Amino acid sequence: MHSRYARYTQALSDGVLNSPGEVDSTLRHAVEAQSAKLNGRASQQTGQVPAELERYITKVALYAYKVTDQDIEALCAAGYSEDAIFELTLSAALGAGMARLERGLSALKGESDATQNH
Repeated sequence: MHSRYARYTQALSDGVLNSPGEVDSTLRHAVEAQSAKLNGRASQQTGQVPAELERYITKVALYAYKVTDQDIEALCAAGYSEDAIFELTLSAALGAGMARLERGLSALKGESDATQNH
């Protein structure tokens, strides 16, 4: 993204994806990439997201308002701590938000592929 805010968005991404945390940075990057792809970012190679996270990541990426206590409880039962779930949620939200921002900026520039349903 080339804008006056690029430095800030990069700092945000680095903070969410690369800072020390409960979840390995590689998994946070994979979650962000999968979420972004679900929201229209052009295909990029994504890392592996464990099967038990697939449904949750999709829900956060596309229907965040539908996340329930049961979703969190299921991840806790699968062995994820609340801190890990928080980091995974941030990673998915970041991917979704940035992909939507990128598509919106492309649409404003008149790029036709930005308005296609993905």
